[in-house]
Amino acid sequence: MSKPKILVVDDEKHIRMLYREELEADDYVVATSDGEEDILDVIARENPTIVILDIKLGVNRSGLDLLQEIRTKDQQIPVILSTAYDSFQHDLKSIAADYYVVKSVDLTELKDKVRMALNKAGV
Repeated sequence: MSKPKILVVDDEKHIRMLYREELEADDYVVATSDGEEDILDVIARENPTIVILDIKLGVNRSGLDLLQEIRTKDQQIPVILSTAYDSFQHDLKSIAADYYVVKSVDLTELKDKVRMALNKAGV
């Protein structure tokens, strides 16, 4: 059985590197994107099991908009919203996500949500 692949979409390089390092240590395959490339192209190319999506992707990009794009194409792929701002939990666009985590140096909550998302995906 192949390892689950996690797509991490975040505009901050150090976050992408941290998530990659931590998740690969847990035996996942990790692909990353800075959010600039079309999200549906990235998903088609990488074929991830789950997506971890930052909400604030630079000045003109919103992870909530990318989430809507993902959902128009794929209702099944689990998406974890990851942000430094917990106020987005109440944004109506965020309800299309499966899980929501507030960024922290302690990745315990994120890893718990990854396991929950993989279970939901049947992996």
